Amino acid sequence: MKWLKSKEQQQPTLSLKQQQSEKLAELGARLWASREERASSLEEMVVLTKIPRRLLQAIEEGNLDDLPEPVYIQGLIRQYADVLGLNGAEFANRFPVDSRSVSLPPTEKKQPINLLRPLHLYFLYIFVIVCSVSGLSQLLNNNALGDSNQKSKRETVLKPESNQLNSPAFTNLKPISKIFHPSDKNQSLHIGVTLKASSWIRVVADGKVEFEGVLPEGTQRTWKAEEQLTVKTDNAGSVLMSVNQQAAQRMGEVGTEREIKIGAKPRS
Repeated sequence: MKWLKSKEQQQPTLSLKQQQSEKLAELGARLWASREERASSLEEMVVLTKIPRRLLQAIEEGNLDDLPEPVYIQGLIRQYADVLGLNGAEFANRFPVDSRSVSLPPTEKKQPINLLRPLHLYFLYIFVIVCSVSGLSQLLNNNALGDSNQKSKRETVLKPESNQLNSPAFTNLKPISKIFHPSDKNQSLHIGVTLKASSWIRVVADGKVEFEGVLPEGTQRTWKAEEQLTVKTDNAGSVLMSVNQQAAQRMGEVGTEREIKIGAKPRS
């Protein structure tokens, strides 16, 4: 018996950070698998969870050092799991958090605070986590979108209409099937895009990335170039694009990825 007891005492115990790292890798793998089953991209999860892409990627990859304090990590995991249809509270509780952050100092006399049972403390703890994560997510999103908001001060955002993707006026538009080459050699390029659904989009003008990110439904944007414009999206069927004030056309089929290049000079 003494030999068995001493053997158990010699077994190494994992530190709290090691436990958190191993559990984060396990939970992140399950979240990644759940997202893959839904055939959803990280950009779509950013829109649904309001959590920056770098934090979602760090959770899936189990990168503990790229995430904030453990108390916030637990809240982020819960929010991500809820969006994927999992039991967020139960899922997030598997991630270990230092219990000392909510422990109460011992008292010699029994005070009314002793009436608070562990169950009450648990709900209070969860409430604090949810409030903290909500504030942190809002702050991180505001910082990430600050630059793009400054560039779009003069741009008009239209009020989205219901069922736009299913309307005859939209479904009868044929997808763009060629590269544009305006006939006027001295004519600069102007493109306008209108989003019928929230989509990720990237615009490159004369070799420089002018915009890359997720735009909400109903947004109208315009860009200009002297030689070439390239537009890429992950949901071609929801993006209408016009070139030099021509009639707008869909970039492609709904839910498909598409890249369109527009050259200012005709081919020789």
